[in-house]
Order: sequence, then C-alpha cells, then structure tokens
Amino acid sequence: MVKDDYRPSRDEILRYIAENPDRSGKREIAKAFALRGGDRVWLKDMLRDLQDEGLLTKERKRLTRVGAVPHVAVLDIFGRDGDGVLLANPSEYTGAGSPPVIAIRMSRGASGPVPGIGDRVLAKTFPTDDPSGPAYTGRVMKIFEKRSDAVLGVFRVLKDGTFRIEPVERRQPELIVDKEFQNGAKNGDLVEVEPARASRYGLPRAKVLAVLGSLSSEKAVSMIAIHAHDIPHVFPVDVIAEAEAAKPATLDHREDWRDLPLVTIDPADAKDHDDAVFATPDTDEKNPGGAVVTVAIADVAAYVRYGKPLDREALKRGNSVYFPDRVVPMLPERISNDLCSLREGEDRPAIAVRMTFSSEGRKLRHSFHRVMMRSAAKLAYPQAQAAIDGVPDDKTRPILDSVLKPLWDAYAVLKRGRDARQPLELDLPERKILLKPDGTVDRVIVPERLDAHKLIEEFMIQANVAAAETLEGKKEPLVYRIHDAPSLAKQESLRDFLQTLSLSLARGAQMRPSQFNGILERVRGADNEALVNEVVLRSQSQAEYSPKNIGHFGLNLRRYAHFTSPIRRYADLIVHRGLISALGLGPGGLTQQEAERLEEVAALISATERRAMAAERDTVDRLVAAYLAERVNDTFDARISGVTKAGLFVQLPQYGADGFIPVSTLGGDYYIYDETARSLFGERTGKGYQLADRVEVRLVEVAPMAGAMRFEMLTDPKPLPGSRRSFHKAKGRARASQSRVGPRGRRR
Repeated sequence: MVKDDYRPSRDEILRYIAENPDRSGKREIAKAFALRGGDRVWLKDMLRDLQDEGLLTKERKRLTRVGAVPHVAVLDIFGRDGDGVLLANPSEYTGAGSPPVIAIRMSRGASGPVPGIGDRVLAKTFPTDDPSGPAYTGRVMKIFEKRSDAVLGVFRVLKDGTFRIEPVERRQPELIVDKEFQNGAKNGDLVEVEPARASRYGLPRAKVLAVLGSLSSEKAVSMIAIHAHDIPHVFPVDVIAEAEAAKPATLDHREDWRDLPLVTIDPADAKDHDDAVFATPDTDEKNPGGAVVTVAIADVAAYVRYGKPLDREALKRGNSVYFPDRVVPMLPERISNDLCSLREGEDRPAIAVRMTFSSEGRKLRHSFHRVMMRSAAKLAYPQAQAAIDGVPDDKTRPILDSVLKPLWDAYAVLKRGRDARQPLELDLPERKILLKPDGTVDRVIVPERLDAHKLIEEFMIQANVAAAETLEGKKEPLVYRIHDAPSLAKQESLRDFLQTLSLSLARGAQMRPSQFNGILERVRGADNEALVNEVVLRSQSQAEYSPKNIGHFGLNLRRYAHFTSPIRRYADLIVHRGLISALGLGPGGLTQQEAERLEEVAALISATERRAMAAERDTVDRLVAAYLAERVNDTFDARISGVTKAGLFVQLPQYGADGFIPVSTLGGDYYIYDETARSLFGERTGKGYQLADRVEVRLVEVAPMAGAMRFEMLTDPKPLPGSRRSFHKAKGRARASQSRVGPRGRRR
C-alpha cells in the first residue's frame, strides 16, 4: 500500500522503469506510485533530471534506462555459463560500453528446435535482480535459420596455380584454399567457405563448402548480398504448389466496381501493380471545392491465409527486396505478378477506400469496401505527367479529361492539407542505377521528381491514415508504422552543430517537423544546404513497426499504418486482414492467434526491413566499385558523406557510392576530430574538412567484391566556419574526448 504522501526515490523510479518497459510513460509511473497533484509536477522534474544525467532516455513516449534492451529483441547466442545456461547479446546495441548479457530460457511448453551457441533468436527480455549475474533473462519466441561459421568469397585461380578466396566483406581477410579442399570450385565462382584456424605465418586457410554461382553470370553481385544477409530467395515446393493451385477470386463478398475507371500509375518497368486511383469533385453542396478520392489496393488476403505455407514464407521474408538487377519477391510470381496484380482490363479483387476531403485538404470521412475492379489503364509516371503537361499519347488522350485531370485537381486539394500539416521536408535526391544487359553498370541517374510521383504518394499516405483510424476506432489489433521524434541526445547534438553555423533550434519537449523545416528553409540555396539536410536526416529516429502507437513524427501524423503495398510488405497484409475482420468483409480476416503474436511479428518485419536496406546498399556499393575498378588513378568530384576520427568517407554524387580517405593521408598536420561540427581540422592551421564539403579526390584502390574504395584527397583544407574562438572551443572539446590523431593515425 503506497502512502498518500509517499514520493519514490530515484533508485525506485529507475527500478520500476527497468522492470516495466511496457508501462513506463510519465502517467503510468505516476499511477504506479499513486502520485497526484503537486507530486506529479515533482515527478516530471525528477524524470527530466534523470534524462539530463544520462540515466534515462525517451523512446516512443516511454522512458527507458540508457542502454536498456527492448522488451522484444533479436539476440545472438555466444556461449554458456558454468551451469550450462545459454548466454546472448543483443544483435543491435547502441548503448555505451559492452552490450548486456542475457541468460536464455525457452518459452513454457515450447516444442521444436532448441537454440544453441551461434544461433540468432527473437526473445522477450526481463531485467534481473542479481548484480553478479546476467543483467537480463530472455525467453525465446523464435529461432532464426541457423548460420554456420561459413563466410562468402570469390574463388580465384592465381597464375601459379594456387587458389585464393577474395573477400566480399570489407573486414574479411583473404584466404588460401588447398587443392584437396577446392570442392569443384572454378575461377570466378561465388563460394561458401569454412575458414580454418589461422596459422602463425601467412594467410589463413579455408575449405570450400558450396559453390553458389558464377560471378560471370548476370545478377551475381546481388547474389552476394542475398547470401551475406541470409535473405530467403528460393520458394519451397509447398509454397509454389499453393500459389499455383490458387484460383481467381470471385464476386462473393464483394461490390462490383468494374465500371469505375481506376488507373494504375507506376514506374515504367513495374511488373506488379498493387494500387489504383480515381478521383472526382465532391458534388455535395455542403462541401464546395472538395474532392472524393478512391484508392484500391490488391486484395492479397484473398489468397494468402494465416498459417498456410504462403503466409509462413511471406512472414519469413517480411518484404520484397529490390536490387538494381533483380527483385527477391515476398510472394511467388503467380500471386504477385498475376492474381493480385491490378492488370489493365482484367478483373482483380481489391480492398478500396473512398475518402472525402474539404477544399482545405482536411479529410471529412472515409469508407472501406471489398470490391472487384478492372483497371482502365496502366500508366507510367512520366506518361501520366506528360498528358497533364499537354503532351498526351494514344493511351492518355481518351482519359485525360475524365480521369487524369480530376486526379490532379484532387491532388491540389490534398496538397493544401499536406502543406498545413507540415511533414518533414528533407531534400535528399534518390539515385537509380541503370544496368547493361550483362549486369554491369551503365550509368547512375537521379530520376526527376514529378507531380505524378507526389500525387500517388499523398493518396497512399491518406489511405494508410484511413486504415489506421478505422482499425483503432473498431478496437481491432494492428501493426502501426511508427516514427519517433529525435531523442533528447540527438536533439542536443543537432543543436550544438547548428550553433557552429549561427543557426538555432528551439528547445522543448514536443519537437515538431515544422521546426526542422524552418532550419532547412533558412539554408535553402546556401553553400551549406546539403550539409544541414544531411545532419538533420541523421538526427532522426528510424521508422519501424509496432502494435503500440506513438504516431509518425516525419509525416506529422497521429495514426499511421501501412495498407497500400500488401504484395511487397507483410505489414500491409496484417492491416488488410484487420480491416476484413473489423468491418465484416468476408473470409481472410485477422485470427485471434495472429492478433496475439503482433508484437513478435512487428519485431520480425522491422528486422527484415533493415536487412533488406543493408543488402540493397551493399549491392549498390559492389556494382559501382566493380564499375570503377578500371579507373584507378582517375580524379572525381566528391562530397564528404561522413567524418570520423579515422578519416573521411566521401561519396561520388555521379555514382552514389562511398569510399574512404584515411586521416593518415591528409597531410603533415595533426588532425583533430570535432564531433559537434562534424569536421576534422588541423591543429596548427585550423583548416580542415567538414561533412558535405565538395572536394576533388583520386581513386587509389578498389576491392570490387567487397564494395570498398580508397581515395586520396586532392582539395586543400579550408578555414572552417566560425571564429578563432570557436576553433579553440572545438580544439578543447576534441582534447577532452582524446580524439587527437596524427598524420599516421597515432594518438598523442
């Protein structure tokens, strides 16, 4: 029983937060300790003090101990204790110092494979009371596919007839293979090898376990990323069998919308079409200038049912993975490119949302429908835009007035609402690699950002909002797409950086995207525009999936869920099933068993999304490195994309790939790393290099299969922004953090 005048100690508050990660909001803490009135003000001040001292951090409107392990986390098992209990570390740990140790337990009544050393598992974690033992216990929920100690490499036959393994990871050493362990590998094969124990002298040896394919074939570079990141890419027999046996959906439980001229607008090379759009002016006299927007999304839930082989494989993949030379789909082609793809002129099942907006772009109402539709036209973004710009072709001319112009009129309405909402407006152009028929790089382009792209994007955002609002209103479990505000630590770091440019960012517990937009607007067109955009981006949290809603900071939306791409994202399929259940739209809804697993599923698909992003990025690096391998000693225009104590990362804007310049090659001055200003500057001269600087570099070394490039700086260091006083402050900060490095990288 808590006394009325009781105030918990700091340790009691910290202990409560550690033991109750799901109930650690300010209100929940106050309720737990029966704090009322003035005591709640006291609690607010206490929590702020604990954050300022670095003991707590705020994530998703909940407080957590700094360095604490999430309640549901991916863990890597590394060993056993003296009693044989398995021990693990978080696979992703951002706290200070060594990652915490977790003692592994199996879920009650669990059956199936038992985890072992080297496994990666999904587990619920619980803090312990034992100061001499592991900081947490973990209850295993799922074991990921087992990985051996094998590594990937490219089999090379040298001129003297010996065999080597060329590394495909930047930190991986070169390996020797003896003839008896060649296992049929040929020059240029991508192989999986088992490294032997390193000898005292010479390179370590390895044994070829499997030949995965030849690098002389197309699509070989993406195959490296597929294997390196354990991305499932071959559909099991039972999954293919279920997909091939699927029959086209019928009108049962559906409204007939086949006469509505919905159109798809996608990239020109798109093979699956999961969204179609239509719009008209609102004829309601009470809503002058308003618009009615209809978005229809492929009804994947009609074919992929919970617990079936198709569903299990889709969850395992989590999402489709897009490489420059191939797509690894979440669903087999029979589903993704045929039965679910909203093909022109063919009957297809869909879940549609009809939304009515006021003339100011405010959504007044919406309704969901399970329908049968027939796409009136398959259009590419440039094709639709050209028609609006006065250059229609044979396909767009007949629908210009009846379909396309009303779409653009409706977009003008929605844009007013977007402008009023003020989502985060970062200007970071995306690059696209175009390949030759042999799979090598032809060129890298920055596709033009058209109004057609923005129209579809805004229509999809509003459909996603409508889905989240409907499910929340019906109290139906769902997976939100959440994006937290920048942490207090990142806000303070950004604030310090902006001060070096004489820019200010207001303090306050409730940051808004508009505050960042104000900063970006002030530097628009200035020399440091790219720098500020980059640093603001890096201050942001990472979006993820969760059954607990905290809103989407970047889009400035209170409720948001992914609904519009169920062909390529499992999260959207969950939302579709929820809508079917909540609105009574027929079979294929969310089951009770699935609803109970949403926390686990959200963690899994967040992990597969990060896996896909890493694989896609690695593939681009390898493709560009291979493309530039014959241009060693050439000079390039570059931009500094990262600054560390060890040196500078530079990006070639023309190609979108990164390389490294070691600090030891920058000259005879001693360079000091200023974390606040994102710069390296010379101790004697005060001149140096800063994030986003445009520089000229020479390519001196390439490791194509590892995607690694080393450059030499050709541009002289420049005086950095700020007064001499600022220089001495930065110098003092660097000395305090022992970040002073010499021309050969040694510390002084």
